[in-house]
Amino acid sequence: MERNDVLIIGSGVAALQLATLLNSDKNVRILTKSHLKNANSYLAQGGIAAAIGIGDNPSKHFTDTLEAGRFHNNEESVREVLNEAPTLIGNLSDQGNLFDKDANGNILLGLEGAHSENRIIHCGGDATGKNVIEYLISNLTENIKVEENTFAYELIIDHKQKRCIGVKAKSEDGKIRIFYGDYVILATGGCGQIYPFTSNAPTVTGDGVAMAYLAGAEISDMEFIQFHPTLLYKNGETKGLISEAVRGEGAILVTDKGTPIMEGVHPLKDLGPRHIVSQTIFDYIENGHEVYLDINRIKDFEERFPSITAICRKNGVNLSEGRIPVAPGSHFLMGGVKTDLIGRTSINGLFAIGETACTGLHGANRLASNSILEGLYQGKKLSQWMNVNSKKKHISKVPRFVPFTQEKSIFLPDVQILKEWMMKRVGIVRSKELLEEQNNWLQQLHVNDLTEFDSYSIQDIESIFMYITAGLITKAALCRTESRGGHFRSDFPDEDDENWLKKTIIQKRKGEVSINHEQIKTAVVN
Repeated sequence: MERNDVLIIGSGVAALQLATLLNSDKNVRILTKSHLKNANSYLAQGGIAAAIGIGDNPSKHFTDTLEAGRFHNNEESVREVLNEAPTLIGNLSDQGNLFDKDANGNILLGLEGAHSENRIIHCGGDATGKNVIEYLISNLTENIKVEENTFAYELIIDHKQKRCIGVKAKSEDGKIRIFYGDYVILATGGCGQIYPFTSNAPTVTGDGVAMAYLAGAEISDMEFIQFHPTLLYKNGETKGLISEAVRGEGAILVTDKGTPIMEGVHPLKDLGPRHIVSQTIFDYIENGHEVYLDINRIKDFEERFPSITAICRKNGVNLSEGRIPVAPGSHFLMGGVKTDLIGRTSINGLFAIGETACTGLHGANRLASNSILEGLYQGKKLSQWMNVNSKKKHISKVPRFVPFTQEKSIFLPDVQILKEWMMKRVGIVRSKELLEEQNNWLQQLHVNDLTEFDSYSIQDIESIFMYITAGLITKAALCRTESRGGHFRSDFPDEDDENWLKKTIIQKRKGEVSINHEQIKTAVVN
């Protein structure tokens, strides 16, 4: 039995911020399915949003966040996080001297889509995530043990205490290990890999959401998937993210004939909310056009965007031509495991932070560069709570090992089929007919009926989790009969404030779907 005070599953910015801020007398263990740096946070280019500029303030940031989230946001969560943002940036700046500054030593502030002010803070140009993660890793102390290539796959629930007490995991050789913790934290990111085009790391397959769902936790807002407008698109595949900051610096979206595509679509044109820009690009591509980012207006592009330059060169894009081919792809999950602001779920002892969690901060569509901010906030607040509430919890007698079981073969279609069907039926544009088709197909596979995972390989369990997460997204998208933020229904193309504003779709295992309005359940759909 491997016992810990705090057991963290995942290694992104939320996980590492939490680990580094916990008191040093705590025994902390981080489980990560791949390498420590193989996470979405490490790939993040855009930056961190905080209202620290002259003329800016958190109330403006608040307004922009609600507008991008189409007023589906939890306003209390938005206020708390955005009011804390300047302090979080100040602390990091004082401790790590991380951020890009001008000649006078002032933090440089960039502009990104749907922001009304320059408030995006960068580290190393377009390598913000990498630099923040490197900084947090450098602050890991001896009381924190990192277990790489360790795939967590099943939460352990003590039904007497009605509490999560640990997790089962598999090492690379398939050996089953059991880890126990007074507190168990899911920080596994979102689920971008269930779509064929995505900016997400290969490891981001919805594991935390699926594990929490299987354990009986409440899952919220799964219909809201953000598609990033500009992924590098070459030979029919997406090759990496082209940051929002490129458009913030003056790049515009054009067709293969050089026609600007955002003229007359939104007042902010190329810097409009992501769902509008993604939808516009998608429509042009569906009608047979190629779409490019025209970067001719940006001086010293290669110096300003070294990471993007490297991605383009690696994939044979000649930047001297001034155009980068792009397509929209899955980028961020606004939904996830339902939590409060510090990460408490509906199961005692189980927490979720970062993209795995749904706090209501992002509403129906995340405002650019609010994601690393959320991870930093939740990691800090949860550490403060745990440092005060550190009473030991009794763990019932449990087996110290799991006997070897004969490995089974997977019964599901290849995940590439799932990805293609998700893009066609539950992608940017959705309809009742396509959603029902996908929902029926997924239900016939009976993935939610599984109760035993020990005998499956890591790859097969990961596939199962992808199918479970896809089902949660599909069912939620079918229930929400309106278009809002990252959820667009062609058969319900408008927002329906009368029936849907502030209403949240919450899913629990065994087919329970409830519609929650101000914490009052008003309907149940089976």
